[in-house]
Amino acid sequence: MRMRIFLALTALLTMVGAAHAADPKPVVLPPKPAATPVVTGDRFSKEIAALTHRDLAPAAIEGSTLFVGSSSIRLWDVAHSFPSVVAVNRGFGGATTPDVLRHYPAVISRYKPASIVVYVGENDIAAGAEPDVVMTDVLNLLGRLRTDYPRARIVYLSMKPSPARWNLWGKMAAVNAAVQAKAVGATAFDYLDVSRAITRSDGLPDAQYFSPDGLHMNATGYARWTALVSVYLATPAPVGK
Repeated sequence: MRMRIFLALTALLTMVGAAHAADPKPVVLPPKPAATPVVTGDRFSKEIAALTHRDLAPAAIEGSTLFVGSSSIRLWDVAHSFPSVVAVNRGFGGATTPDVLRHYPAVISRYKPASIVVYVGENDIAAGAEPDVVMTDVLNLLGRLRTDYPRARIVYLSMKPSPARWNLWGKMAAVNAAVQAKAVGATAFDYLDVSRAITRSDGLPDAQYFSPDGLHMNATGYARWTALVSVYLATPAPVGK
């Protein structure tokens, strides 16, 4: 009798085990990350698409120093210039502030930077935008960055004077002053004057810091900017920022 009960239990356990083996628990896979949206149909589309398809190490996504803006950023070898941080260059040539805002999701949103360095506005003035409009657009960009990255250090680099655009310097200087006034005492962003590093004692742009086109800086000019930004990044943020 006992042997029959034992054999019956054994058979029952075998059947239960077979049922579980035939119907395993489903494996739950993590959701795939959403594709980074890329604005199409403008002159930057291919360049932006190329930026979004670059493979990035985790350190570049989180905790990096993100450089954002126009060709003054794009031509800057930030990886070489700032070896003590993970520097990510997301500048694209000819960009205005509205261009950066339009491509913001693809260029910026995929990152979680510790610091953000911004250079925009110069092409806006060159395209005919008035200083008050440029100031508003720049502050909108800086405000959006602050909202999206509440713990990051954000610094706006002043627009630079150049031989090729010296006739526009008055308007650029007006925007610089207006943005700087908003930064004083604020917790939203910092302002760093990089224009004086490439000008002569009389205030004119120093040709030794510029490439032959008179617009973009050469390696010597970028070395001057690198020195200023390096000090900024190495200096602890004031209490409250």
